[in-house]
Amino acid sequence: MTVALHPLLKPLLAEDWQAVDPELPGQLDLILARSAGEDWHKAGTFKDHLQGVYRVLTLWNQPREVKLLGLFHSVYSNEYVDLKLFDAAGNRGALAEALGAETERLVHLFCTMPRTLFTQRLLSLEELPAEGLTLEQDGKPAVTLAPREVALFAIATIADIAEQWHSWQDEIFAGFPFHKARPIRENWPAALWPGPLKPTATMLSVLSRIAQVLGDMPDEFGLPAPPVFARCTAVLEQADEMAACALYWQAVTRGLPSAGLGPIHAALTAAVAHNPYVGEPRLMLAQLGLIASDWPMARENAAAGLALLQDWGVAWDKRIAWSGWVSWARILVQSAEAERWPETLAGLNGLGLVTEP
Repeated sequence: MTVALHPLLKPLLAEDWQAVDPELPGQLDLILARSAGEDWHKAGTFKDHLQGVYRVLTLWNQPREVKLLGLFHSVYSNEYVDLKLFDAAGNRGALAEALGAETERLVHLFCTMPRTLFTQRLLSLEELPAEGLTLEQDGKPAVTLAPREVALFAIATIADIAEQWHSWQDEIFAGFPFHKARPIRENWPAALWPGPLKPTATMLSVLSRIAQVLGDMPDEFGLPAPPVFARCTAVLEQADEMAACALYWQAVTRGLPSAGLGPIHAALTAAVAHNPYVGEPRLMLAQLGLIASDWPMARENAAAGLALLQDWGVAWDKRIAWSGWVSWARILVQSAEAERWPETLAGLNGLGLVTEP
């Protein structure tokens, strides 16, 4: 099994923004000049998050205005975060001049609309509403979204949540998007950031249900269906997501007998069966194949893991950055193809050079 690399994968890994889009360096300067590289966000800095969402939407081959929405999606703040890099009441013109009036309008609308209500409404749908959506707000005028805006904002929502979400937010926003406020003092274990950095056990199933409305978008929307969840045609059940997360976590934290590969292999194989839509369990299986000199097993799982990482553009296991997982996946692929793996732990530590793919 070979993996075709996205033409922009290497420039994204190298952060060669000029090669990704000649105008992107100047747009990044806009957010960096307003402290995005200093502001905290769930798995790093606000800059990391904004660039991560842009990367996801780029790998999903979204049109330019959608990618820029991802890069600037919270810069006016929103109902979740206080990250006002631009003043929605005072200097919208500066962003409109940099991005274009229509793209800035989308950014402003995405920041100011009731995002939780939007997500709740998406979960109630089985297909995109032909008439669009109307989102009511207490004490404010209702927000009406055209059908293409519903699809566009659904894509951005999936990318936004997937990029940042890990077990800490499973706790903080338990039940999202139908969560309720909980006092910090009474829930102090959940409040201790960053928590264990486990993969989310709840959110992918939610995202798969949002994604299902995107599986059959009209061609005139010009919005490719994201390549996740079998191109938005499969729903991951909550029980399967939780089982896969628990099995994976036991395997990678040595919570299973380590005498022989059998228990670890069984747990990871079961994790993949429960949740075939993430790459990291496949990369663990590839390592077991390499250790056992089972080259076909290693090749199949390394290639599948790399392909899934590229499809997502974000890590599911956020203990390691997406770029690190991609580099490791490529090491596994080339080692499986060469049918070669270190015999000593020092040799394993010495791996590093990625050639192809």
